[in-house]
Amino acid sequence: MKIYLLSLGLELPEVFDAVARAVEDAFGVEVAIRAPFPIPEHALNEARGQYFSTVILRSLGPSIPTDALRVLAITDVDLFVPQLNFVFGEAAIDGRVCIISLHRLRPEFYGQPPDELLFIERAVKEAIHELGHTFGLRHCSDPHCVMFFSNTIQDTDRKSAHFCEETARHLRPRLITLKSAA
Repeated sequence: MKIYLLSLGLELPEVFDAVARAVEDAFGVEVAIRAPFPIPEHALNEARGQYFSTVILRSLGPSIPTDALRVLAITDVDLFVPQLNFVFGEAAIDGRVCIISLHRLRPEFYGQPPDELLFIERAVKEAIHELGHTFGLRHCSDPHCVMFFSNTIQDTDRKSAHFCEETARHLRPRLITLKSAA
């Protein structure tokens, strides 16, 4: 069983390689990168100029490989859910598919100069966060835990790419169960 990274309409090998390494370290599961997949146009809300992340997640269901433990879709389009102005990503608790957007993770989005290391660090944090939800983890109150809810980019920058001890304690038995079932 593997965690697959799925590109939705973009090719950024340096980001995918960094995310793959971090995900392997965080979850102890082999990671594979899949060929790019088109962004479903019916997910676009033209009035908002954003893509409804839940619609994208639903459209990915039929394309999940049979040996996939989880699938993380990575896109560059701006995502939203109806209750919020935007989201960095979305996942269902215990779901098999999640998504992150790189759109608001770039320093340039906030009027800052490009910073490739910061950009990749943010992508890694959001990837681990959303995959954490698929393994049953909820948001953590520790602002340094990767499972802390990022309402702003400052929240993402403040947290680490690692699980706090309490969150890790909840994750370990789930990973053992899933790996033994595979």
